[in-house]
Amino acid sequence: MNASIRIRRFAVVAVWLSGAILAMAQYQKSSEPAKPSATETAELILTNGQIYTPAQPTAATTVEIRADQPGATINKNVYGQFSEHLGSGIYGGIYVGENSLIPNTRGFRNDVIAALKELKVPMVRWPGGCFADEYHWRDGIGPKEKRPVRINTNWGGVPESNAFGTHEFFDFVEMIGADAYVNANVGTGSPQEAAQWLEYMTGDQDTTLVKERKANGRETPWKVSVYAIGNETWGCGGNMRPEFYADVYNQYATFMKARPGAMPELLASGDHDDQTTFTAALMKNVRGRMDAISLHYYTILGPRWENKDTATGFSEAGWINTLANTLKMDGFIKNQDALLTDFEQKRFGGAPRKKTGLYVDEWGTWYKPEPGSNPGFLVQQNTLRDAVVAAANFNIFHKYADRVRMTAIAQTINVLQAMILTDGPKMILTPTYHVFHMYRPFQDAVSLPIDIKTGTYEHAKWSVPQVSASAARAKDGSIVIGLANLDPHRTAGVSASIAGLQVRQVKGELLTADAMDAHNTFEDHNAIHPVVFDGAKLAGNKLSLTLPAKSVVVLKLQ
Repeated sequence: MNASIRIRRFAVVAVWLSGAILAMAQYQKSSEPAKPSATETAELILTNGQIYTPAQPTAATTVEIRADQPGATINKNVYGQFSEHLGSGIYGGIYVGENSLIPNTRGFRNDVIAALKELKVPMVRWPGGCFADEYHWRDGIGPKEKRPVRINTNWGGVPESNAFGTHEFFDFVEMIGADAYVNANVGTGSPQEAAQWLEYMTGDQDTTLVKERKANGRETPWKVSVYAIGNETWGCGGNMRPEFYADVYNQYATFMKARPGAMPELLASGDHDDQTTFTAALMKNVRGRMDAISLHYYTILGPRWENKDTATGFSEAGWINTLANTLKMDGFIKNQDALLTDFEQKRFGGAPRKKTGLYVDEWGTWYKPEPGSNPGFLVQQNTLRDAVVAAANFNIFHKYADRVRMTAIAQTINVLQAMILTDGPKMILTPTYHVFHMYRPFQDAVSLPIDIKTGTYEHAKWSVPQVSASAARAKDGSIVIGLANLDPHRTAGVSASIAGLQVRQVKGELLTADAMDAHNTFEDHNAIHPVVFDGAKLAGNKLSLTLPAKSVVVLKLQ
């Protein structure tokens, strides 16, 4: 789909037409981006070549929150990140080297480190992705000038200097206060290589590998929270059959050993999209430890993989198609959860001590690459649409908090649905970053059941619920509510009741804009950002508010 603007004709009365012409003229004269607002007016505006009235009649949504029936804890790692050796996701985005003119600490960009610390990133997955299955960890240790240079065959066919290796990764996660998720190489590696890497990272006795780590500058062992045995073994990780991979997993897992208290969770490579064959094969055939199974799902236009939208300049059809597809995540997790539950009940004769985790360690939007960029670098802009996608997925993950205990959006910097975009010394925060920031109170909060009744937003052949929501009790005792209005035209009147709790005050944040593809640029880095939302009113345990069109709101009640 090209990005040229198409003006859709409307049958409108003469006064509307004259108003539309005036609005178009005002739009063309103005070079300033529209600022987010907590209220919307009824005047006609031009957005993406379409003339419409944003403040159409408010649709009613009711939400019942059961604060007296607490559910599972929303693991903070649900807000994890994925950083792969891909494009400028690592080099230029996170790491620029100590000799760079860009302000840095030990080679790490100061601006990026500060932004990620502010985001309270709980976990980072590294080194891939498809890259992981051609990555040999010994290439990335020792003096940088002696490290071998390889070709990154998966992403752009460019040289990989290995300047960012094991020590640099752990330096990075420690700087931002995150835990480490390391992906072992199954595709071109071996159980021996994976076992030795684990010993190098976590060992505390004076073995040859531990002495080597110390000689390379790290005296104490690192903490590895998750150790993945392969990646996408159904595809770039080896094109394996499910049963074959289950045997490979058993072999690898047998030899993954660490001192008491240092053993990471072992994660198996699972399914993608609506597939369940890998989960079934693993649950049936794995004999040893398997703490979790992965699930990957990227939001595209579909139905074919090559059918992708542009990141900006998209139509309303592109808006709703993307949202309809991202909401499929709920059904995919539901089916995986049911399958896992069935196997667990058969194996344990009832509820297991701890459910097998379903870790959605690759998710997010995937669009056409930005014009002029290397197609293998997966560079894309990030708009209000991506912010709504993120919020809708968070609300789904919270629903399955006992099963989905970790996710990793793809990816942290400059790749796909990124938190941050950089260009040389410049840096901007994306709308997706802002939603992650707004949802921080949900980290390690206790999920609360909700019953939501909302209308539908329809366009062309698609129909989606107008409002997405979730609620939780935060660690400070407050109630947090996340809301997303998927309708780009209509506001949503929301009436919420909170059973089992008396609240006295409410405050909130709002992210919205006039344009569906509103985004920040290096010329205007603050075109879209959260603002204070003071439109929520309390009366006893009742809450009422008007949710602006195409918006994300997070409320905190005390």
